[in-house]
Amino acid sequence: MTAVESRPAGVALTPSPGGHRPFGARVKAFVALTKPRIIELLLITTVPVMFLAEQGVPDLWLVLVTCLGGYLSAGGANALNMYIDRDIDALMDRTSQRPLVTGMVSPAECLVFGISLAVISTLWFGLLVNWLSAALSLGALLFYVVVYTMILKRRTAQNIVWGGIAGCLPVLIGWSAVTNSMSWAAVVLFMVIFFWTPPHYWPLSMKVKDDYARVGVPMLPVVASNKVVARQIVAYSWVMVGVSLLLTPMGYTGWFYTCVALVAGGWWLKEAHGLQARAKSGVTGGKLKEMRLFHWSITYVSLLFVAVAVDPFLR
Repeated sequence: MTAVESRPAGVALTPSPGGHRPFGARVKAFVALTKPRIIELLLITTVPVMFLAEQGVPDLWLVLVTCLGGYLSAGGANALNMYIDRDIDALMDRTSQRPLVTGMVSPAECLVFGISLAVISTLWFGLLVNWLSAALSLGALLFYVVVYTMILKRRTAQNIVWGGIAGCLPVLIGWSAVTNSMSWAAVVLFMVIFFWTPPHYWPLSMKVKDDYARVGVPMLPVVASNKVVARQIVAYSWVMVGVSLLLTPMGYTGWFYTCVALVAGGWWLKEAHGLQARAKSGVTGGKLKEMRLFHWSITYVSLLFVAVAVDPFLR
């Protein structure tokens, strides 16, 4: 992502004063600070909610400015996250090529970049969408940077549970962008993402738990056995699927969403229980297949929210 030489994790490559840092590589590095792949997931949960709020096609200009504002806000939060975590990023294999670790971006540049995106995104939402969406966007950014990154991440195994609230707020932002208000439909979808986040992230944490253990970050798989983690994944998964089915009896969705939620949720539960069975039997390493659930979790949330967007046209 940053067009620099590879090296062992934990060895930062810092250009010497006046050292050559190609312009194209620098641009890619600043884009990498925003973590575009993560933002894709945030937009997947934002846009469909706008269709549900509108009960049809929302104003496309509004969709565009909301997505751009969301990218700027989440990008600012991610850049500030990298600034705070630059010490442990240098010691973890999965983060050893991030721009601050390689030296392609300096800490000062990253800090200014993140704060600038935070200010610009808040004004963007306030002036072009509405101030409720601006407040929610700023709240998500501050929650991710301060509550999750600075307070929870290095102190408790519940870090991703409560820190994940920041990733739930785009649902509320999508609804408020259209209506300038809140509703129970938005709250239900907020709760779906809340209960989705731990069983989405814990399988990945199981895969890279040695990385987290090396830097003292107490992700649940670091401090608990695979059997305990899998049991927690199953518990959260059942609650998530149950919450996802509330929209229809509450009158917000119809048959199409219900069918997708049942089929996708049923498959999720099959994968979650499969992981639990393998963990109970003492399977470790590649045979645990924890990443199957991680990859399915992305497919699940995509299918569910596409159904949220399509359902109003089929009622």
